[in-house]
Amino acid sequence: MTHQSPSDQPPICDYEGSDYQTTFWDEGGREYEDQAEAIALKRLLPAGGQLLLETGAGAGRNTQRYQGFERIVLLDYSETQLIQAQEFLGRSARYIYVAADIYRLPFVPGLFDTVTMIRTIHHMADAPQTIHQIREVLQPGGIFILEYANKHNAKAILRYALGRQSWSPFTTEPVEFVELNFNFHPKAIRSWLNKNDFQIERQLTVSHFRTNLFKRIIPDKLLVSMDSLAQLTGDWWQLSPSVFVRSRAVGESPTAPPGEMFRCPKCGNFPLEQHTDSLICGSCSSYWGIQDGIYDFREPRQD
Repeated sequence: MTHQSPSDQPPICDYEGSDYQTTFWDEGGREYEDQAEAIALKRLLPAGGQLLLETGAGAGRNTQRYQGFERIVLLDYSETQLIQAQEFLGRSARYIYVAADIYRLPFVPGLFDTVTMIRTIHHMADAPQTIHQIREVLQPGGIFILEYANKHNAKAILRYALGRQSWSPFTTEPVEFVELNFNFHPKAIRSWLNKNDFQIERQLTVSHFRTNLFKRIIPDKLLVSMDSLAQLTGDWWQLSPSVFVRSRAVGESPTAPPGEMFRCPKCGNFPLEQHTDSLICGSCSSYWGIQDGIYDFREPRQD
């Protein structure tokens, strides 16, 4: 579902009301992909940290894998996805649920020591701006773990060579194969990271065997073992449909003042005035709602 953003922003892929977790993951025959991604995350995640931002958190599929972190902010544009995450993970001081537009992150600069973006950037019409937003909210030296859909994968190369695909897997521009579903070239991703002061530390290629044939004839456990070995080639070449990148924020940048978390996504002002059911910006007078433990920064409340 496409959400109409303000005129100066790209459109948003909105999963409001979606049963994505159930139909795609729980009942969609994707145990192999899920476990392969779990291995990649384990290899790339820091041993621990104070505050992690999970962008595109959805219903919390990956959240329990961030065991070494004291607190986790789950961010998604869809409120119903966050409600599902709450039902799955529960309410506690460890989890902070935030509905917000990733192009206007509602966090003070330099807040997080780690950010993850798994199966999310492929919905971004302006991927470089997304990466820029992530860099703003990361502390100096913070870790960014990004997964992206790779247009330069072996299947796409073969289809192009056989004339069964019109777009080239070798060019660096994104390809939108379905509305708001983009594949990216590894060179483009690396360029955007470098331009936003990220230093790439490691790359893993994931889901090498994501075809119906392999999944029909090879047990998931064996597929996961094979994928685990193949992932280690990621720094040499990227020919799988999914690529994980660990990068570090370099250069000079702010660190969040102690005790501060949210800023106004409309004007950038902080701190915000805390009330029981809202946060109020003293600069532009925007009201941002809080309901049932979910901070809502998508649109200002009309109070």
